[in-house]
Amino acid sequence: MERSKEPIKLRRRTLKSGNVSLYLDIYINGERSYEYLNLYLVPEKKRADKDRNKETLRLADAVRAQRVVELQNGRFGFDRGTRLNTNFLDYYRMLCDKRRENMDSHGNWDIWKSVLKYLERYCRPNTTFRDVTREFVQGFRDYLDKATRVRGENKIDAAEEIHKLSAATKQAYFNRLRACINQALQDGIITRNPLRGVAGFKVEERERVYLTLDEVRAMAAAECRYPILRRSFLFSCLTGLRKSDIEKLKWSEVRQEGEFTRIVFRQKKTGGQEYIDINPQAASFMGDRGNPDDRVFAGFSYSISYLNELKRWAIRAGITKDITFHSGRHTFAVMMLDLGADIYTVQKLLGHKEIHTTQIYAKVMDKKKQEAAMLIPPILPIGE
Repeated sequence: MERSKEPIKLRRRTLKSGNVSLYLDIYINGERSYEYLNLYLVPEKKRADKDRNKETLRLADAVRAQRVVELQNGRFGFDRGTRLNTNFLDYYRMLCDKRRENMDSHGNWDIWKSVLKYLERYCRPNTTFRDVTREFVQGFRDYLDKATRVRGENKIDAAEEIHKLSAATKQAYFNRLRACINQALQDGIITRNPLRGVAGFKVEERERVYLTLDEVRAMAAAECRYPILRRSFLFSCLTGLRKSDIEKLKWSEVRQEGEFTRIVFRQKKTGGQEYIDINPQAASFMGDRGNPDDRVFAGFSYSISYLNELKRWAIRAGITKDITFHSGRHTFAVMMLDLGADIYTVQKLLGHKEIHTTQIYAKVMDKKKQEAAMLIPPILPIGE
């Protein structure tokens, strides 16, 4: 058997700790699966480390050779016990790495990476797919339901009452566990679906808090403590860009094409490539052009201090709505529909992949319903 034709290969994956996890990459009859060996190479800082790694590699290669013999004897694939020994967290990390390689879904990778932090707290490091039962899945769902946000590498007690996960976040996180388990089913690691009988999270439709055109004008006229916040938020109201895309926007992504200023960028959340023409009023909030690699809104990094100032700024403008920076995006969507733009154009301007996402704003600004409400004739006597 030629080396390049080997169906079972020993692979390596570098962990955050600096250790290297060893696993088998198995490709048989057009199907790929993985077996994590729970064997690790360590950084070679002294002779003992080098000797230890040499022994670990010898053992890992012996396991690989054993799997080849099992395959040749026709036994491999019928004995599921070996695959059930696959380390669950290592397998999940491998799926994360695959999504990181796909830059078209960078936002999706961010979610997978965030879920990993919760799984690392919920699972033992040596958890295998033998442990991934219905009770395991239900337990993780219950854990998410009570958990608080994990910021960076910090471990936050799930019993704390601050910064609880939103319903949408819980749904998104649980769905990543679903995707991982479904992939394990396809890879033949497990044969029974532990998701059966475990209900996911239901998300109620949230109110889209937006500003009217008069309220945007009032915000523009009112005092804001941070000029960069003022520029960024009003820019969002006039373009619909998310704060994450405004934060990373560079001058190399801003082009002048005739009378229009065009922004050519990749959405951070979805990874989608976007081409958006903006009007001169929106362009004025970007300021003077800088070097190609300079950020357009240099110094803008959304924080709790900016959120608090945004609310105080709104109060100074006479606005009592509970707005956030994302209200700028909602404002743009509703304003476009109110001014007569069709829903498909608004979909493109917002960069929505699905029309039903944009239709939520059509429900907010439904002129037909407004016209219908005005059809009701007066019922009170004249003069009252």
